[in-house]
Amino acid sequence: MFNLKGNVAVVTGASSGLGVQMATAFAKQGADLAILARRKERLDELADKLTKEYKVKVLPIQCDVTSTESIEAAAKAVEAEYGKCDILLNCAGSSKDKGVVEMTDDEWDFTIATDETSVFKMTRAFAKMMQQQKYGRIINIASMYGLVGNTEIHTIAYHTSKGAVVNFTRAVAAELALDGITCNAICPGYFETELTRDVLRTDRFQEFAHTHVPMQRYGQPGELDAAAVFLASKEASYVTGAILPVDGGYTAI
Repeated sequence: MFNLKGNVAVVTGASSGLGVQMATAFAKQGADLAILARRKERLDELADKLTKEYKVKVLPIQCDVTSTESIEAAAKAVEAEYGKCDILLNCAGSSKDKGVVEMTDDEWDFTIATDETSVFKMTRAFAKMMQQQKYGRIINIASMYGLVGNTEIHTIAYHTSKGAVVNFTRAVAAELALDGITCNAICPGYFETELTRDVLRTDRFQEFAHTHVPMQRYGQPGELDAAAVFLASKEASYVTGAILPVDGGYTAI
């Protein structure tokens, strides 16, 4: 089960953090890849590594996921190289962390564009290919902060964008169900990445996680892999519109 050989997976945000982990997880299962991000040199390094280790094809594409033109160019490149897209994993994201009173228009617009509108634009571009082949797996990386508020970090735009991704996922699942396309979301809890490392390593936040996460720890590298591989697989053919927290139980209490 869960063999992805013969599949083409497109992964955004693949220059660091969870995007690298997800691309690696798909490569381990045999999928060929198109990896997208703005930092081309990092994509080239990852492509070389995955090709050597897992003997899969990897196409690195420099792409700004907030730009319609850049996304459309990436879709054309994938179609030219592979002729299809079986799996789309929307992982790119960033955030300006401020509360509702302090946040500026520019900070709000940046976060919404990067974390919410980009998911719409990527899905629009690659779902067209999936519709042609009557098959597809769309996976959106939302956040447990898309399901609940929090008292430790003021990050209103991030909460808003990830909450929108959650219901965008449900809407796409309903809309594309008869095209053989599933759309699901993963809601990670606290995982250490480039964007979160400084905060998560503070004594204050480690104590917060210890008291608020039932497992009393952060997520470890690889602990999102099973969720992503499952949702990307042919075996998950009757799973669509699902919102899957991988958060050590944070949203269970």
